[in-house]
Amino acid sequence: MLMTKRKPANVGEILVTEFIEPLGLTQGRLAEAMGVQRKHVNELCNNRRAVTAATALILAKVFGNSAEFWLNVQRRSDLWEAMHSPRERERIQRARPLKPAAT
Repeated sequence: MLMTKRKPANVGEILVTEFIEPLGLTQGRLAEAMGVQRKHVNELCNNRRAVTAATALILAKVFGNSAEFWLNVQRRSDLWEAMHSPRERERIQRARPLKPAAT
């Protein structure tokens, strides 16, 4: 699996720099628009909460983009973290391809 050495932007970075700041939103206003608690938005902004399918659908509705956009940002970040975590890389290295069953 080939991954870039440069860490991709995470959901929090994208949410803050591409949406909240340019639109002049507060976390409270975004939480209200999303129908969630402010803590939920704060955890997303600070990368302490991952985007779920439901959250991706909500963000897409609020910002007029797609759920796939938000899930792809999360996926890229998750893959990069797994590939750059010594513990996870060790687990990945232990995996072996399955051999075809003898017939």
